[in-house]
Amino acid sequence: MGELGHKEFWLAALERAIKTFCQALLALLGTNVASITDVDWAQALGVAGLAFVASVLLSIASSGVGKSGPSLGPEQLKEN
Repeated sequence: MGELGHKEFWLAALERAIKTFCQALLALLGTNVASITDVDWAQALGVAGLAFVASVLLSIASSGVGKSGPSLGPEQLKEN
């Protein structure tokens, strides 16, 4: 089943996607917001959600490239 069937792959991909979600949300909150009540939460969460999905898709797309893991870089998953 390849890398996509490994629990470690999905945990690493999920971690990356959560970090991407948080980074996108923080970036949006930092733009022209005077207070937390000024945030358009539906739009901010929608954009962050799209970033999450994009991160997961990029992890899947890069799974067959390079070393083991959801990254194009030198990151490797531990083998049990």
